[in-house]
Amino acid sequence: MSNTSIIAVYGSPRRKGNTATLLRRAVDGARDGGARVQEFVLRDLKISPCLEIYGCREKGECAIKDDFQRVRDSILSAAGLMLASPIFFYTVSAHTKIFMDRFQSQWAKKYLIEGKAFGKTSLSRKGLFISVGATGGRKLFDGSLLTVKYFFDTIDMELWRSLLYRGLDDAGDILQHTEYLDAAYLAGQELARAITGGGLKVSPV
Repeated sequence: MSNTSIIAVYGSPRRKGNTATLLRRAVDGARDGGARVQEFVLRDLKISPCLEIYGCREKGECAIKDDFQRVRDSILSAAGLMLASPIFFYTVSAHTKIFMDRFQSQWAKKYLIEGKAFGKTSLSRKGLFISVGATGGRKLFDGSLLTVKYFFDTIDMELWRSLLYRGLDDAGDILQHTEYLDAAYLAGQELARAITGGGLKVSPV
């Protein structure tokens, strides 16, 4: 595994939405921090929802063959992941959730086939989650954070940091908040440094 590779996954249905803009800034920061970054835009990929075929219970491999395997393999071989999604009904977008659900095959491989103990895996890799929501609700990000943390656990990755911003809805709203864009750039840069061994000691969310 290359310790300088990061995968960036765009989970918004909008190509130029607020989370996409934030993630692009994080990608810029990671590259300036010395990491190689590969980007995937979920809306451009053909990824079926999980159909509960349960073929994964036998060999740990999803029976559905589409673009999922290519993204999965890239993520599993990378040292870091940056995932961005807006909030829909207090959780991640449909594109993002479909993508995560397909990792049920990885869950089956890890816990059913390999028999690893729950909560005992070493989370040596690091993930960044970026999300925005239109409202100001106190629990706006609670659902998505739980989903992302369990997803990251399945792929042996710690939720190293989250950037969560309220009050952003229309495309371009983020451009009125340069401090958020600066924070995304810095987070990408620090993630790159962290996975190459020279980063800051940042507590996971």
